[in-house]
Amino acid sequence: AGSGQQSVTGVSAADDGNSYWRVRGRTAAVCERGTPVRCGQAIRLTHLGTGRNLHSHRFASPLSGNQEVSAFGEAGEGDYLDDWTVVCSGTYWARDDEVRFQHASTDVFLSVTGEQYGRPIHGQKEVHGMAASSQNNYWKVMEGIFMQPSEVFKAEQYHAEL
Repeated sequence: AGSGQQSVTGVSAADDGNSYWRVRGRTAAVCERGTPVRCGQAIRLTHLGTGRNLHSHRFASPLSGNQEVSAFGEAGEGDYLDDWTVVCSGTYWARDDEVRFQHASTDVFLSVTGEQYGRPIHGQKEVHGMAASSQNNYWKVMEGIFMQPSEVFKAEQYHAEL
């Protein structure tokens, strides 16, 4: 069942090459590289390997029966169901923070609870959307390429401290 869109799964290895996602502005928004992400801001997560966006919609996920999370679109362009709100404390999403991603249209939290697929992706865990916030929906950046904050942001920070 499900939508027939590409599955998004979780793996235990932090350095899996398929685990890289690019943080971008929400659908139809321009987000300059190096712009810090504010807590409460809507973003898109685009999978580096396929160019598809992290997506959710009102389909049941195949293993847990929660809300399906899939990879959708082509070359980084999908639709408004690719938008996720960054839920964190403070002003900005800091590199070492644990954050939640709440789907902007349906309000579910990006989650993984341990249900594992069989063949052909044996051992990979189902990623899905859950209505309630819990320990199952905290995410943390493990590695990647971090951009220097833009000069405009640095100037803003400097003036904010006066």
